[in-house]
Amino acid sequence: MDRDRVVECMFDPVTSSIIAELEDGPKEIPRLAAAASVGEDEVLERLSYMIECGLVTREGGVLAADHEKLSSIVEESSNFDGAIGGLEKLDTYLN
Repeated sequence: MDRDRVVECMFDPVTSSIIAELEDGPKEIPRLAAAASVGEDEVLERLSYMIECGLVTREGGVLAADHEKLSSIVEESSNFDGAIGGLEKLDTYLN
């Protein structure tokens, strides 16, 4: 698994909104597409690498997130530390 590629997927605003929808459990693809204002094919395209890596599972028309695996990527990724630091600086500047 290419962690940088996974992080890149997770930082994409549309993909992150889809993953957020999966936070409280599995969802049908049409529901995820409607929530993200994209087509069903785009949902699958955006999550394809995460499905390939087992971070998101697909059973028929239903997707589910593996929260343990996703959390471990977030916790182990130095990329998130840099992003959080940048957001904190931006927040300080704006406020």
